[in-house]
Amino acid sequence: MWAIVVRNALMASRNVFFFFELLFWPIVGVLSIGLMTRFLRLTPEQASFVLIGTIALSVVNVCQLEVAYAVLLDVWSKSMKHQFLAPIGIRHLTAGSWLVGMARGLAIFVLLALLGGWAFDFDVLHPGWAALGAFLFGCFLTSWVVGVAVCALITLFGNRAEAFAWASVNLVLVLAGIYYPVSVLPEPVAALARAIPLTYFLDAYRTHYGFPSEFAAPVATGLALSALYAVLAHLAFLAAVRRARRTGLLLKMSE
Repeated sequence: MWAIVVRNALMASRNVFFFFELLFWPIVGVLSIGLMTRFLRLTPEQASFVLIGTIALSVVNVCQLEVAYAVLLDVWSKSMKHQFLAPIGIRHLTAGSWLVGMARGLAIFVLLALLGGWAFDFDVLHPGWAALGAFLFGCFLTSWVVGVAVCALITLFGNRAEAFAWASVNLVLVLAGIYYPVSVLPEPVAALARAIPLTYFLDAYRTHYGFPSEFAAPVATGLALSALYAVLAHLAFLAAVRRARRTGLLLKMSE
């Protein structure tokens, strides 16, 4: 697991796009959304509601991409068979990548929190450390689940599934209500939103900014769903690896 941590950290430090993932796009996102709240003359509470969603978007996106890199790095370097010849399990791949993702996600959060406080008077510590910790942990758990699911899809379908690494998390975040409460969604879509763990962590954190909770025990529900999906995602990843070995796809994605 620690070998995967070192590998991902080294690969990230040598990647020219690391700057854009870690700094440029998250900063642009917070500034653009923050300025929009000023233009629309939103109340401080409404502005906080939207900024919480923007920060969650950046944190989850960066962290889940790092988990997806557990497979993507080997796909791009044509070394899939070498990775799975090593005496390691998929839990080492995903857990090691997740640790790096959490470190990057935490760095993003601190940067955006400072930026939001300086430019838009948004105080992320207003709910307290416990609520903030639960919110961040919820973001990281969601990232882990989405990232492992992406790894399973890439292993199952090969290079054609790379787009899932960028598209899937955006779909999840739109359904989770990053810019609006899920109550405004049509009922079939709202039902999907209620199946997403991040929906509950966002709801719990936003209650500290004057918004009534839409769910009973949102943090406990989010943790339970995250645990369930984490197990299912890892089982799907394991099944995908076994199928790729049987069909020869691992060799086709390697040199």
